[in-house]
Amino acid sequence: MAIELKNTIYCNGEGTPVVLVHGFPVDHRMWDACAKALERKAVEQGVKHFPIWAPDMPGAGEGPIPSDEDSGGKDADGAFPYGLDRMADAYVDLLHKAGCDKAIWVGLSMGGYLILNIQRLHPEAVAALALCDTKGDADSAQMRAKRVAIAEECETTGTHEPVMGFAVPSDADSTVKRSEAYCRQFETWINEQPAAGIAWRERMASGRPDLNDVLPGIDVPVAVICGDKDPSSPPAVMKPVADAMAKTDVAMTVIDDCGHFSAYEHPDQVAAALLELVKRVG
Repeated sequence: MAIELKNTIYCNGEGTPVVLVHGFPVDHRMWDACAKALERKAVEQGVKHFPIWAPDMPGAGEGPIPSDEDSGGKDADGAFPYGLDRMADAYVDLLHKAGCDKAIWVGLSMGGYLILNIQRLHPEAVAALALCDTKGDADSAQMRAKRVAIAEECETTGTHEPVMGFAVPSDADSTVKRSEAYCRQFETWINEQPAAGIAWRERMASGRPDLNDVLPGIDVPVAVICGDKDPSSPPAVMKPVADAMAKTDVAMTVIDDCGHFSAYEHPDQVAAALLELVKRVG
């Protein structure tokens, strides 16, 4: 069996869909405010309605958790070396089943890994890319081992504690991330994820390939979006990603006082950058 996805449709319309791919360890709901802002700004600027989708990754929200076999099998250490490939195939299958040939793929953090892999495996399905708070690097050996250990702990005990740090701010974080509303919302969303689903995503991410070689070959419109206070994908990380895409024009947006989940923290600014990308695609 192929990997199955649960899709959320924010907006129906005509033409090329915008597919929003969420980050870890939450689900599509991190896009709620941004998707509404994107639809509203399109109406305000007289842009014809276009589809806006946000599928849940396998194991996220109500997304089914694939078997090891459907994930392509495990490496000896427990990582899924083909998990990201199988997921990319599933997203493109979803697109084709809806009667669409191409999409504007928007990926935040782990979602960025996915859309870069779609570009690698299915470039014919890519009308444009928006890389938000992400990077092309594979995990280091240390990070890979950490992800697998988290997966094993979540599966064995049903705990969410190893990933609850996403809901805990530091003094260096953005104003939004340090707010009570942010902390409570992300704590709630994380606790609502199946522990086995968190584990699947960690195994998938730990086994992913390095995707930096994909960047120089991209020749479709691209938006690069990041927060200036993102601890893992700040401008110093995202600018080389943008510079590596020399075959195309890249619009880079750096959002002030913004952390890793830019689409949640500053949905209007991210939506504005995405609408400009939609206009570039036409």
